Amino acid sequence: MAECPKGEYVVKKEVFGGEELEAIYRVARKPVANQEEIDLATSDDPMARMGQGFCPAFNQCVYEAAPGILCEQDVPVKMRDGATIYCDIFRPKDESRTYPAIVSWSWFGKRPGDGMSEWQIMGVPPHTVSKLAKFESPDPMYWCYQGYAVANVDVRGAGHSEGDVHMFTHQDREDGYDFVEWLAVQHWCNGKVGMSGNSGVAMHQWGIAAMQPPHLACIAPWECTTDLFRESLYEGGIPALSFNEFIAAQVTGTGGVDDQVAMARKYPFMNAYWQDKIADWASVKIPVYQTAGWSHFHLPGSINAWRRCKSRRKWLRIHRDFEWPDTYTPENLEDLKRFYDRYLKDIHNGWEMTPKVRVDVMDAFDLDHADRRPETSFPLERTQYKKLYLNAADTSLQTTPVENESQISYDGNTGKVEFDMAFDEDTELTGYMYLRLYVEADGHDDMDLFVNIQKADASGRWIPWFTLNEPHPGAWGKMRVSRRELDEKLSTKFCPVLAQKRELKLSKGEIVPVDIAIVPSSRFWHKGERIRVQIAGRYIREGWFEPLAWDTDNHGNHIIHTGGQYESFLQVPMIPTKYDYYMDMGFESN
Repeated sequence: MAECPKGEYVVKKEVFGGEELEAIYRVARKPVANQEEIDLATSDDPMARMGQGFCPAFNQCVYEAAPGILCEQDVPVKMRDGATIYCDIFRPKDESRTYPAIVSWSWFGKRPGDGMSEWQIMGVPPHTVSKLAKFESPDPMYWCYQGYAVANVDVRGAGHSEGDVHMFTHQDREDGYDFVEWLAVQHWCNGKVGMSGNSGVAMHQWGIAAMQPPHLACIAPWECTTDLFRESLYEGGIPALSFNEFIAAQVTGTGGVDDQVAMARKYPFMNAYWQDKIADWASVKIPVYQTAGWSHFHLPGSINAWRRCKSRRKWLRIHRDFEWPDTYTPENLEDLKRFYDRYLKDIHNGWEMTPKVRVDVMDAFDLDHADRRPETSFPLERTQYKKLYLNAADTSLQTTPVENESQISYDGNTGKVEFDMAFDEDTELTGYMYLRLYVEADGHDDMDLFVNIQKADASGRWIPWFTLNEPHPGAWGKMRVSRRELDEKLSTKFCPVLAQKRELKLSKGEIVPVDIAIVPSSRFWHKGERIRVQIAGRYIREGWFEPLAWDTDNHGNHIIHTGGQYESFLQVPMIPTKYDYYMDMGFESN
């Protein structure tokens, strides 16, 4: 392949989905030979304290990492094209038995604990996770004592592994297939391999599972973005590049790193490169235990992948916590162990009786209306979709269409508008919402819309829920109006999906309808409490630790039109109690 150095970047011709494109790789941070132990835990950067990208010196050896746990360090594994990647394998010392293997597959660094005085994971007390654990991954100090091996992998290009880091591409999927099949035939392995990890470590699992390696028995992708372009880099069509810039900058390796931010600037619309990063969910047939958190950006991707995969043995748990404390909570570890015991050890432990869907229904602050409530599907089978109509004349929501046309405007950069309605009875909203708005840009040819769906008390005071003890702004949606065109094949009656293949700029005075997807949520309103639709040209949140930012394009005022021919509304998923639902279905007593 022709290569062209561009400062800290390399450009290569590569084929994605049958189409040849220029692929941009940034030069990775280089591993430092004989690196002394450093205390990442003292860093002011909360993400650095998690040891992302840390790479200690290459040192092939076998040692007892903890009583009864062997570590085979820097084990080479050759891929089908001849490239060698390296892994650390932790396994029980007793070789009279064989063990299933759990794989952590990512570029985060397979021994970050070597550079830590202790793990500093937000929301997780110190010493909860051992220094043998990889970031966002299964802890060998738990799993090896439960009769499992753990393989911490530096993927192609990460750490001392050869090649370039390919983030979620067909190359990454092929490598994952090859590694699973190599691992399954090791002398200590029982022939069954699972995958584990949350966030970035979870995101790889769907693509590798879709390749159907024969010895991959199950996956547990605990929270994962699964359409990187639509859900992260251009969520709602608004560029959000800073977080992914930060992620790429953490990677330590010998070559280049798939630079998704540079590619987003080069290819700002959906194309074969971005499509290549989306797993073929329909090809996933093995057991899946998926989680999703109501509070984080992995939420829509997690639920979308679970809904679309074709496995008949799939479970979904949707929780109110942040991903890291959820991952290491003892109750959740034991739950995951039952899943792995069933499909990696063939122990008939009744796992199949686990509800297909378990939902936390949030109320306020750190309180829940329901905890792990069992359901049979998502969206819930008994969902009743209702429309709440916006009225700009008095910034209200109402249950019937608004007859008279009116409009309201706000400064696109600094202003906001809020529409409220009080519920006259206890109300649960669980599932997908979407917001239909008729909008106009006064003084520009585009506008960025940020939406939060919130709860307020009878007097109008905002009632947040807490995430990592921070007030969460609510279920969110985003829209760059010039990218309003929908993908008709992917969109449903409850969730619009943007095509993101072209721009449709606004002309002066033009009023257009936009359908803004709101991420799934579950919230309970007590009688008299208000539902609030907050709309602004920016995401309204203060003090969050992740480096999230959006490159907005707002000038002048945003105008929202309602009433008459401009039927702006919020579609909400009303959930009757199971008692009321069954009674309405005709299950009265004689």
